[in-house]
Amino acid sequence: MAHDEATTSPSPPPLSGPPPLTQAWRDAVFVHWRVDPDQVAPLLPAHTRPDVLDGTAHVGLVAFRARSTTALAAVPLGGFNEVNVRVYSVDRRGRQGVVFLSMDADAPHIVMAARLLTGLPYTWSDVSLHATADGVRAGAVRRRAPGRGTRGHWRVAVEDPITAPSPMEHFLTARWGLHTAHLGATQWLRVTHEPWPLYRARLLEYRGDLLEAVGLSVTDPQPVSVLWSPGVTAGLRPTLAVAR
Repeated sequence: MAHDEATTSPSPPPLSGPPPLTQAWRDAVFVHWRVDPDQVAPLLPAHTRPDVLDGTAHVGLVAFRARSTTALAAVPLGGFNEVNVRVYSVDRRGRQGVVFLSMDADAPHIVMAARLLTGLPYTWSDVSLHATADGVRAGAVRRRAPGRGTRGHWRVAVEDPITAPSPMEHFLTARWGLHTAHLGATQWLRVTHEPWPLYRARLLEYRGDLLEAVGLSVTDPQPVSVLWSPGVTAGLRPTLAVAR
């Protein structure tokens, strides 16, 4: 199967008006592995295809603290910890995005609201994220429902700041929207935030079955990219369906 290459923009296109939902994403860990695009394609919403770099698709394990969530610029919805498994997509209009294959969060009200309103695959889970004085970020997740028993554990050592992100680092982090299947259509949700301030990192340990649980396997257990960021503040806005 042929897959066209695309180039991500380092900055988001502007939103028209204030976003209806904002979140403060903090202490974010990004771990990515190469994966065959033909593995990814069946997992994507209709009318999208794998977004590839140098002919390769990528699967990411991303963990962060959503320190705060605010609706309509005034209604606080609280914070939570999240761990997601994600791949990358492009639709027939050329819009590049993220497809979340799993999203574990430790706030039941956020899980229920997001599943109802957006169709995103949020799951109520026990999620713990820790930082140590020597720059190690550690995390663990244990799924409650659905998918009870799925779990993961990781430790990442944060290193030097990145002053000029590489094409791969842009590709994996400069994502200004997401695709999700909802209400019989592939929906496109816009995301805007400042470029991630990035640091290089090393994966010290990963164990678990988070990737296998979504139907993906990697041939090389060594990640091709490990990054950390202190965080950004993001705005999210739904747009029209890609297609029904």
